[in-house]
Amino acid sequence: MSAIAAKPGANAGSFQPIPSVIAIVIAIILVVVAYFLGSSGILAGGAQFVLQTFCLIILGAALIAFGVHFVPVGGAPAAMGQAPGIATGVAMLATGAGLAGLFGGAWAAELGLGVALASGAIGGALMMAITCLMVNISYVFGMGIPAASGKVLKDPITGDLQAAYKSQGTEGHGLPFISYVGGVIGGLFGGLGGTLIYIQLLDFYNVGLPALGFVGAADINMLSVGLAGIFAIGMFLVIAVLSAYNITGTIEGPHDPKFKRFPRAIVAAILASAVCGLVAMLVVALF
Repeated sequence: MSAIAAKPGANAGSFQPIPSVIAIVIAIILVVVAYFLGSSGILAGGAQFVLQTFCLIILGAALIAFGVHFVPVGGAPAAMGQAPGIATGVAMLATGAGLAGLFGGAWAAELGLGVALASGAIGGALMMAITCLMVNISYVFGMGIPAASGKVLKDPITGDLQAAYKSQGTEGHGLPFISYVGGVIGGLFGGLGGTLIYIQLLDFYNVGLPALGFVGAADINMLSVGLAGIFAIGMFLVIAVLSAYNITGTIEGPHDPKFKRFPRAIVAAILASAVCGLVAMLVVALF
């Protein structure tokens, strides 16, 4: 049975309204809790600042969850030329792209929010572009395998026919153009979301640590950078693993039927980031 004929199996993991509504309600409650902690002075900076920081952290997590679904991941079958995508796991690849962007954004943090976000997005996209290019070079020139999708008859962007290049008994191989573009877009969203979380936590710690009696700009900045980096990376890993669980296995990119599952991953990311974000902010209050 070809991968195209096996499409009904990919409909698993449909959006579930009741659990999603419950998750959103819990996330809203946590937003209200954060606002209360800011207005009562437990979290420094005031209610408005705390609320803005908290909501942008959640937005960053949603961007990461959405971006992961663009990334073409083929897993072990891809290593054997039996499935399109990069031969690694969803969480590992998403983390690599996101961290590349996050490091770029952290480097540019002193240049302003816009420059930092752009650096993070470009860093993540660049990492994925290089990775996808090397994968296709390995496939085409190292293994003699052309790039072909098993999920669509034509590439949605170029219109190139796929079946003529697909080997029998496989789900496709290599990275067709749509998968390559999807990987770059996924890296862009991942880097953007990860950097947004980092910048928000950095600003929050820079405000919160002096209010708790920490003195010395250099010491405060060093501690803020360390804490923001630790929690931003941790939250990125949480969201990447949640998205990997939502995808369950491999995905070719935005043309893959599994891509339609992204709303469920975004809901899960909103709740998970609300919990993790509140913990990351409360760390300052516990000093």
